[in-house]
Amino acid sequence: MQSLAMIENWPVPTAAAAVVRADGTVVGSHGPTAHRFPLASVTKPIAAYAALVAYEEGAVELDEPAGPEGSTVRHLLAHTSGLAFDEHRVTAAPGTRRLYSNAGFEVLGDHIAKATDIPFPEYVRQAVLEPLGMASTTMDGSPARDGVSTVDDLVRFATEVQAPRLLDPRTVLAAQTVVRSGLKGVLPGYGHQNPNDWGLGFEIRDHKSPHWTGSSSSPATFGHFGQSGTFLWIDPAAGAACIALTDRAFGPWAVEVWPPLTDAVLAELVRSAG
Repeated sequence: MQSLAMIENWPVPTAAAAVVRADGTVVGSHGPTAHRFPLASVTKPIAAYAALVAYEEGAVELDEPAGPEGSTVRHLLAHTSGLAFDEHRVTAAPGTRRLYSNAGFEVLGDHIAKATDIPFPEYVRQAVLEPLGMASTTMDGSPARDGVSTVDDLVRFATEVQAPRLLDPRTVLAAQTVVRSGLKGVLPGYGHQNPNDWGLGFEIRDHKSPHWTGSSSSPATFGHFGQSGTFLWIDPAAGAACIALTDRAFGPWAVEVWPPLTDAVLAELVRSAG
């Protein structure tokens, strides 16, 4: 894909990107796709996928208590538990606000580790990384932000999410569907959004503005970006996913260059289909 060559002009030391369809066809790639990058919050969708495996295995229920009083596994996955951004401190009643929370994902990891009697990083490895052949990915440390991976491995993950084999497709559909619609909240790096829609571990684009995806991205687009300068989106309308990993922290540079790349990728996908 010619559009992916745009990453050569990004003000970053290293960047790699790829586009993959639901059938696993890599439409294009650019840069060192086997290079390991810190994922930051792109760790969360992988952790969430492992949590959904735990749910399907019967280790946890989505609506069982987890985290602050009145909170559940579902609340933790959808950033509605009421926990603060980076502190294990309750700042709202569960289900009333969309409070993006790293602490919530750490509580989720601890909850699943207790339920399965397996340390959460090891559970992720057994449940997601190993079955998908993501041999270059590690999930040690916080399930909110300490993942390290490659574009090649995230192509495997994005293929799985688009055409699930590890989970029932209905579970994955629920993960990309808004949980408690209409909740306001802050999208880190992009300010207040009303509504600030999320599924189970995945952010949902809907009609957010400003946003890190493109102006031509469908409202159904879902995924995540990370403060390490990384993103993964899946656009069901386009039938494809895009991964871009860099080694420069998120900032104004990313706000400027990410949406044009997404729009160029989507336009090229349309041209190739025509």
